[in-house]
Amino acid sequence: MQESKYNPGRIEQKWQKKWEEQQAFYASHEEVSRPKYYVLEMFPYPSGRIHMGHVRNYSIGDVVARMKRMQGFNVLHPMGWDAFGLPAENAAIKNNTHPAHWTYQNISYMREELKRLGYSYDWSKELATCHPGYYKWEQLFFIELYEKGLVYRKKAPVNWCPTCLTVLANEQVEAGLCWRCDSMVENRELSQWFLRISDYAEELLADLDKLSTGWPERVISMQKNWIGRSRGMEIDFAVQGLDRKITVFTTRHDTLFGATFMSLAPEHELVSELIRENPDKDFILDFIKRVSAQDQEERVAEGAEKEGVFTGRYCINPVTGEQMPVYLANFVLLGYGTGAVMAVPAHDQRDLEFAGKYGLPVRVVVQPEESVPDPEAMTHAFTEPGFAVNSGQFNSKPTSRVQEEIADYLESLGIGRRKTNYRLRDWNISRQRFWGAPIPMIYCPQCGIVPTPREELPVLLPEDTEMPPDGRSPLPELDSFVQTVCPRCAAPARRETDTMDTFVESSWYFARFTSPRREDAPFDAGAVKHWLPVDQYIGGIEHAILHLLYARFFVKALRDLGYWDLKEPFANLLTQGMVLKDGAKMSKSKGNVVDPDEMISRFGADTVRLYCLFASPPEKDLEWSDQAIEGSYRFLNRLWRLIHDLPPVLSPVGPCLKVNPDELGFEEKELRAVEHDVMRRATRDMLERFQFNTAIAAAMELLNAVNQHKEALKSNKSGQQILSSALSTVLTVLAPIVPHICEELWSFMGYKTPLAAAKWPAYDSQAIEKEKITVVIQVNGKLRSSLNVPADINEEEFKRLALADSKARKHIQGRTVIKLIVIPKKLVNIVVR
Repeated sequence: MQESKYNPGRIEQKWQKKWEEQQAFYASHEEVSRPKYYVLEMFPYPSGRIHMGHVRNYSIGDVVARMKRMQGFNVLHPMGWDAFGLPAENAAIKNNTHPAHWTYQNISYMREELKRLGYSYDWSKELATCHPGYYKWEQLFFIELYEKGLVYRKKAPVNWCPTCLTVLANEQVEAGLCWRCDSMVENRELSQWFLRISDYAEELLADLDKLSTGWPERVISMQKNWIGRSRGMEIDFAVQGLDRKITVFTTRHDTLFGATFMSLAPEHELVSELIRENPDKDFILDFIKRVSAQDQEERVAEGAEKEGVFTGRYCINPVTGEQMPVYLANFVLLGYGTGAVMAVPAHDQRDLEFAGKYGLPVRVVVQPEESVPDPEAMTHAFTEPGFAVNSGQFNSKPTSRVQEEIADYLESLGIGRRKTNYRLRDWNISRQRFWGAPIPMIYCPQCGIVPTPREELPVLLPEDTEMPPDGRSPLPELDSFVQTVCPRCAAPARRETDTMDTFVESSWYFARFTSPRREDAPFDAGAVKHWLPVDQYIGGIEHAILHLLYARFFVKALRDLGYWDLKEPFANLLTQGMVLKDGAKMSKSKGNVVDPDEMISRFGADTVRLYCLFASPPEKDLEWSDQAIEGSYRFLNRLWRLIHDLPPVLSPVGPCLKVNPDELGFEEKELRAVEHDVMRRATRDMLERFQFNTAIAAAMELLNAVNQHKEALKSNKSGQQILSSALSTVLTVLAPIVPHICEELWSFMGYKTPLAAAKWPAYDSQAIEKEKITVVIQVNGKLRSSLNVPADINEEEFKRLALADSKARKHIQGRTVIKLIVIPKKLVNIVVR
């Protein structure tokens, strides 16, 4: 017997226990009688507690998973933990414990938090990326990619975080700051491991077009900009007095005749040779040190001061034969193009400002149709297309033609070549921290770099080490880890002590979810073929570049290793907005954090879920409101009371009951029309648009309609069936959103099969068509037309239709309407003069 008062805590525990006992959400790739659907939310870092951003993300995913099950799909909906990373290491140092202990403790706590929310996860698929059974396969991928030439080690300038004591990938530096701790990033030179993601730049770019129907346009645009394809030329400039050349990449080779000086990145590899004999070498080195320490985004920012220093050397313009002074310039970056820029001040604003500051020549080589700009008076570079001038045999030709002809000319001389360049740089995955997957490479004095034998994988992180209090990784000083023997010659050797960037783990976890208990392979081939790609992926827009780009690369790289034929990991992507409070993102420092556990204890998980899904469309930010969540709680209480007030009346007839409309009375038809219209809108908004807020609003409308008609309908059998059907539809629509209360009320209505196993009903479009009546239109008392209108048409709509009627308009054209006299459900008389 149910209690009459809504008690969310008791109800939610009851149904969570039932779902677990019944393995209600278990998914198998061997179940082929139903079509598959793989829904996945970006898995969390086990920080210790979930936050409202998690709740919103996972609630959206759970609604999708539950809806798809009701549609008849075999749904895979897993959960796991992105468990490696710096916060665990720092917390371990602070609490004098091992990162593994801290991490697994947090996982246990957060798992229970997620279970309290009633998410329909298949917990048998749970994984943690810090488990050796997971990162063993990651180490295998590393070795196979190394053997295929897609992994390499080199000494390179890197982004160094002095607080985290580790290297950051370019994508992890935001406005010159570490993406994790906001410390100012420094530039250092270290030997690092890289993945050749640049080898896949063109494919990564081209395949974005295949995602255009399922991914947000904003994310596709962000990835295109990050990959940054440019088509142009590489051109060689010989250095005077040295047997060396400076190679530039330019998209404006039509302006080559206007190049009057060369700008190099201060970090360019030729700089040491260029300045070796310069008496001002120390001054130049100080300039290099100062500029290299600056934030790269600030160096290239619009309006930033242009600074440079002359190296004392010249290069030769290959088409004019003129000497061009070689400068180091703060706005030229080593990480884009070749780190060298042919400076054409008449046609590039930065070059023009630099030339003006240092007294360098300006030569116009492209002119508009009307006149040639005066180089002495130029304050703004002319950057538009035009016609070539001061360009030898190319004069008077349009720049589009000059581009092609100069390209042919330079290629014929062997000093230039057409080139497609990309902004995307290879992925630096080396991290000088402990809590990450060890890089499985060995350094032998005789054999060089040697992969760890496959049979010795995984290379395990030590579980008994103490963490240095200054944040350094203990691995380099741990002989039991470092000391080993060469697999080839058996000589004493040492292990690599860097660990992998944690984005490596999240680049393939979606595949491991398909068969996480597989011990002899990274995943089951049949399971991967069945489940992938992920049908619906859900996460924050902040991962548009980092995680999503890396995951796309990994899919293509593993394809080339022979693991699958998959081309893309995620068919559809939903990027949900943030949860804000007082207009700002929730954070402890701002004191505006809302604790999900507290909200669940006060209102229940269903209320928290309902609020997160009703307050805003998924893709928009959600502004937290204490009053609004109380409103969600009141709505669920109203739903509870209404169904409990009608126990003798209600029966398990099913949602959207099929009936003979000719046997229904007016009010029965009215309620049935609302019911089927709500199901139509809910089907459209929930299954096609993911606009859960409007579907919830529709369910509320139906509940109001039940309230409106219940007294008239509850006294006869036909009316009772229509009431029962309408309330069954309310519960069906809300079941993916607030599953616990809906299951309880569904059971209370007499249903024996759980709502989680019910099918999504079809609406009857004919039921939505309301009863029509014929009304007449008079003009000055004379019959002029008639209309078929809904029986419940209101007066204002009746007037609007009468004035718009084509027959009536013939008799009022050119005359003034004085008034309209309406007799409801019969006529409207238009009085004119």
